[in-house]
Amino acid sequence: MNDRHHLVLKDIHIALDGVTLLALDAEVGPGEVLTVMGPSGSGKSTLLAYLAGFLAPAFQASGRALLDDQDITALPAERRGIGLLFQDPLLFPHLSVGGNLRFGMPRATPDKAERVEAALAQIGLSGFGQRDPATLSGGQKSRVALMRLLLSEPCAVLLDEPFSKLDTHLRHEIRQLVFDRLRAAGLPSLLVTHDREDAEDAGGRVIELSH
Repeated sequence: MNDRHHLVLKDIHIALDGVTLLALDAEVGPGEVLTVMGPSGSGKSTLLAYLAGFLAPAFQASGRALLDDQDITALPAERRGIGLLFQDPLLFPHLSVGGNLRFGMPRATPDKAERVEAALAQIGLSGFGQRDPATLSGGQKSRVALMRLLLSEPCAVLLDEPFSKLDTHLRHEIRQLVFDRLRAAGLPSLLVTHDREDAEDAGGRVIELSH
């Protein structure tokens, strides 16, 4: 576990047409999950877009995001060191399962083939490297998306309702897998959701937004 990674949100303020959507101050330590809950339109996904570096120009935002003591607020998205998990696994259809996992790895990563096999074994998908992602079930796609994220070696993770499209019986299992892996990797994570069970499984602090 990495005890170095931490995410600090200082005086984050996001508005649309002069109307405040959210104001937030928070610290997320290594392996912690901070959950931001609220109904649709409360600014949850807007917050993630701001932190990830692709907030639409229509919004007005201020405040600072510090990742491992570096101010990342003005950095381009690809240099922020932040990994993302979305509602959809967003696997690349033109790549095999193994190709999807290799895609995220830093260029200088040694023994990529061995790392892919080890990653697949960790999520119960040994031998799936050559498979077409279209042949996977929803739960399998979620597992591959998680491992692709971890293999990209982010310093923090943003989770945008990544369990909302899973069958009910799968949700708890995939949530546990995701949160256990993030904790083991020592990654500060921010989860936005409207599902209270997501927050309970995440086990961290919860901030509630209103409209």
